[in-house]
Amino acid sequence: MKTIVLSILIGSSMGCVTQAKYDDLKDRYDAAQLQLAERQQRVGSLGASFQESQANVQRLQSENARVQTQLAKLQDERAKLEEEQHRLTLEMTKLLEDSSRLKQSTAELSRALAEVSRRKAEADRRVAEFKGLLGRFKSLIDAGTLKVTINDGRMVLQLPSDVLFDSGSARLSSVGKAAIAEVTRVLKEVPGRRYQIEGHTDNVPIHNPAFRSNWELAAARGLGVLRAMVDGGMDAALVSAASYGEFHPAANNDAEVGRRVNRRIEIIVVPDLSLLPGYEELQGIVQ
Repeated sequence: MKTIVLSILIGSSMGCVTQAKYDDLKDRYDAAQLQLAERQQRVGSLGASFQESQANVQRLQSENARVQTQLAKLQDERAKLEEEQHRLTLEMTKLLEDSSRLKQSTAELSRALAEVSRRKAEADRRVAEFKGLLGRFKSLIDAGTLKVTINDGRMVLQLPSDVLFDSGSARLSSVGKAAIAEVTRVLKEVPGRRYQIEGHTDNVPIHNPAFRSNWELAAARGLGVLRAMVDGGMDAALVSAASYGEFHPAANNDAEVGRRVNRRIEIIVVPDLSLLPGYEELQGIVQ
């Protein structure tokens, strides 16, 4: 259209436009056409660049959306991991506490097992000692002169007073002396043991000017056995005597059978207190 307009202008002015003027106008026109073409080319190039930029923007927006989605997933996973870490921390804390309690329980169990083993060893030793006494005193036991029992956790050698003494007397009979001599021979060979000789009577009041009560009679009989044991070679430091009179009966005093049982001498194998449960605690208290 610009060419038509220029041709009209040139045609209408041919009569008055010089050749120089015409050439100038034509040059200017050609330059304008060239400039227009360049600008159109630039516009086309810019349009392509714009479209490419738009495509890049869309691509970047899509990529950003994808990244945001992944970020949201990662944040969700992080929250779950933090929650799991917190749970594991609590479990570890509990396990450490349980481990501490287990160590304490294990230590207590070890001490308890050691104590049980110690008590079992002591019980085994006492059983063996008891069986040994039964074997050594078999002849006296078979003869009815001696009875070996366990009373209140103590080993007791029980000898009927009717075998050892005459009625109302604290003097050992010949049979009694022989029995005590045999008992002493065995007991003095048992190492590390002490003995207490206890005198017991029935509840019948004594009618004897030598003794005011059954206590005195039981005490005299106990001391008589003690002297006989020392005379038989027993270490005097290992024996003692006590009197219970009628107040520790072993049977019912209502009948003569029971009263005969109650008239007795008991030789107590004194237990070693250091082997008893709680001994160490007691030592800690008194020190």
